[in-house]
Amino acid sequence: MEFKREPSNPIRPLIMCGGSGTRLWPASRSNRPKQFLPLFGALSTFQETLRRVADAGLFGRPVIVTNKDHRFLVSDQLEALGIEADVLLEPEARDSGPAILAGARHIADQDGETALVLALAADHMVRDVEGFQRACRQAGTAARAGHIVTFGIEPTGPATGYGYIEPGEEIVAGGRHVVRFVEKPDATTAERYVGEGFLWNSGNFLFQAGVMLADYAMHDPETADAVGEAVATAQSDLGFLRLDATAFARAEARSIDYAVMERTARAAVVAATFDWSDVGSWSAVRDLYALDEAGNAARGQAAFVDARANFVSTDGPLVAIAGLDDVAVIVTPDAVLVARRDDAAGVKALVEQLKASHRLLTQEHRQSFRPWGSYRSLDLSERHQVKSIVVKPGGRLSLQKHHHRSEHWIVVRGTALVTIGSEVKSVHENESVYIPIGAVHRMENPGKIDLEIIEVQTGGYLGEDDIIRIEDIYNREAS
Repeated sequence: MEFKREPSNPIRPLIMCGGSGTRLWPASRSNRPKQFLPLFGALSTFQETLRRVADAGLFGRPVIVTNKDHRFLVSDQLEALGIEADVLLEPEARDSGPAILAGARHIADQDGETALVLALAADHMVRDVEGFQRACRQAGTAARAGHIVTFGIEPTGPATGYGYIEPGEEIVAGGRHVVRFVEKPDATTAERYVGEGFLWNSGNFLFQAGVMLADYAMHDPETADAVGEAVATAQSDLGFLRLDATAFARAEARSIDYAVMERTARAAVVAATFDWSDVGSWSAVRDLYALDEAGNAARGQAAFVDARANFVSTDGPLVAIAGLDDVAVIVTPDAVLVARRDDAAGVKALVEQLKASHRLLTQEHRQSFRPWGSYRSLDLSERHQVKSIVVKPGGRLSLQKHHHRSEHWIVVRGTALVTIGSEVKSVHENESVYIPIGAVHRMENPGKIDLEIIEVQTGGYLGEDDIIRIEDIYNREAS
């Protein structure tokens, strides 16, 4: 990835995709959260967001701000779309404020402080792309006049899961002054807000880079200085830009709403008519599917009898619901969730509890993705695990060793180049190799097709943290 300026395009998309998506567990997990999942078709919401800003006549080169652990997910999904971007890596999560600040600083350094920046969440869904682009053009007028513009969504009902915006007088064509932002209301208050013309707060913004930088510095100069230093001293790494960890750690973890929007005198709102969802719960996911006559929706095989307003997502077995309403049933290969469809807070609390008792189920899927390819756990017990591993052409696992397990590799397809100690050899289809406990080893794919192997692990501890990396072309942590 090359960092370059696109001066002919007026709006630079800034896509934030560092969230963990705990409210959509078990489909969403920390190592592959919801923004990278194909929840509504072949593409993830991150990829759908990229496609919304792909019109070169309106948008410039995207800037992505993401967690360092998700950098190769971002890279793979960009490559699948044939899109290039600048990718900034956060050393740690500091909420949306520092993320937007870092992106604005990066864009200002490239294109100048008058450059327009469109800050978007990677996990939102908008299907009306033309309507979205019309709203961006409309918001651009207010942003060029020095306002920080938020997109207010016209409510379809008194929802309690969104924040609201009270719009005031018109300040530019189509743009109105923001009287106040209000938190998620109860049902009675939400109904009153809708009746009084309040808008849903989408959490997406358009502004001049310099305006955001100046306002942030006015309200939180310490964070502005810290993030500015983190960008100025960032290091290029395999095409990514790593923000300086020491400087970034000094930034106050705060959302952009609290850091700037609720304090600035420059806030404006454009009433957007395009469809929008923050995909913040299984109820929100259901709303984006076709419903049957009883309001049920399903991804995968499902059957409903005397059941209303339910949602099923299953990766395999048929799910049958009888006599229940407003339930979400989510089936993955290693976990099943049954919950009230709209209880996003309950799912989040459940994940926090599982972090203590079943930590891996909150982090990893049965299929886990790595920069070199992926692996799927086929069988797991206390002292053995069987994995199916796919290594992409040119992929190379780290040179590593394990303290607690041995491994047996059987090549199913392709050719593996295997290092064990000082020995390097090719292992072909229907051949196998054994790696003793403590042996330094590596596997790579020198061929032009995917390498597929079956790995059998045996030992007293089989966790992924029993990997001591000695050398790694992807610059992952040493252990």
